[in-house]
Amino acid sequence: MSTNNSELIKLAESELKDVFTRIEQVEYVVQERIIEAFRSERIAARHFNPTTGYGYDDEGRDTLDRLFAKAMCSEAALVVPQLSSGTHTLFAALSALLRPVDTLLCAAGQPYDTLLEAIGIQGKASGSLAEFGVKYEQIDLTEQGSIDMGRLSKALKIAPKVVYFQRSRGYAWRESLKPIDMQPAFELIKSVSPDSIIMVDNCYGEFTCTQEPTAFGADLIAGSLIKNPGGGIAHTGGYIAGRRDIIEAVANRITVPGIGREAGCYPAGYLPYYQGLFIAPHTVAQALKTSALFARVFELRGMQSMPASDSERSDIVQALRFDNKQQLIEFCRVIQSVSPVDSFVVPEPWAMPGYTDEVIMAAGTFIQGASIELTADAPIREPYTGYIQGALTYGHGRYAVERVLDALDNM
Repeated sequence: MSTNNSELIKLAESELKDVFTRIEQVEYVVQERIIEAFRSERIAARHFNPTTGYGYDDEGRDTLDRLFAKAMCSEAALVVPQLSSGTHTLFAALSALLRPVDTLLCAAGQPYDTLLEAIGIQGKASGSLAEFGVKYEQIDLTEQGSIDMGRLSKALKIAPKVVYFQRSRGYAWRESLKPIDMQPAFELIKSVSPDSIIMVDNCYGEFTCTQEPTAFGADLIAGSLIKNPGGGIAHTGGYIAGRRDIIEAVANRITVPGIGREAGCYPAGYLPYYQGLFIAPHTVAQALKTSALFARVFELRGMQSMPASDSERSDIVQALRFDNKQQLIEFCRVIQSVSPVDSFVVPEPWAMPGYTDEVIMAAGTFIQGASIELTADAPIREPYTGYIQGALTYGHGRYAVERVLDALDNM
């Protein structure tokens, strides 16, 4: 690393001391809640045991559900290793709640790219919500990136079955939505259309704030276990948490109506899920510090970043703007090259299923696709914006910042 870049990183770290302290304070609050949940559920080695067949009376599964409910500030939760991704988890919940002629109202703009075909607002994928007669309405965020309360109030007159919020920025140049900032919208929905179900895509946001959206009025949150709440240890799966009656409805969809959450085994054993949840607050804090460092060094170089380095964050995603396509591609290649797994692989943009543009992804991870590990991705379109997230350790994140700066200097 060049001397100039070394000094730049040291300067950035000195300026981020208060930011790092704030991140650690959130970590301590969430860690205490999770430790207390472990203690109240009297977690023991028997809860980690594998199960087979129907999985009736699976103590590990049922206790893990209760543990996640407490961690997610919810009445009940489902933790399902068989859910393959965040998109799979979100779609499973939406499919459980929506019926023909029901309306899904997205109140925070267009959802993440991979959900577009699943909903049916793009492409012609078999089995989409649109194919089953579900209607779709959308309210974009304001120019300032906040929920448009005026338009939301008008849209609620149709009494949508589900009002859906995406907490994280996805591929949008905006701040992520903080749970407390969503509360006025939740209160408006309950006053105008009390039967509407408030659902939040919580991916990338878990444990970045002291409370989850359910603590502020959301009926349902959902996310992936190979993101924040798995702590970098969970191998696969998704979670859904919220109101007890809604969770029971989702369980009937995931298994069979009338059986619901009474069945479902996991022969591999539950240890990674318990251990992953326990370590998740610290892992998330490491990722947030990494994002803040990336943001600050880019700011010091006169480049754009979102959110700003001193922002209070609501997800682990850091957006970075580049001058041209080649810089963006090189950024992702550097992240891949400093990964502990597949560091020798050279990423190329490609037409990835579920995305509207070619996408380049850097993911040299122990668990395939785990974006709580240090990863980067970007759609190849103007303005050229890369998205970095994760880092199991701040040391790894710092090392990646060093190498990215060197690469930019050599272009």
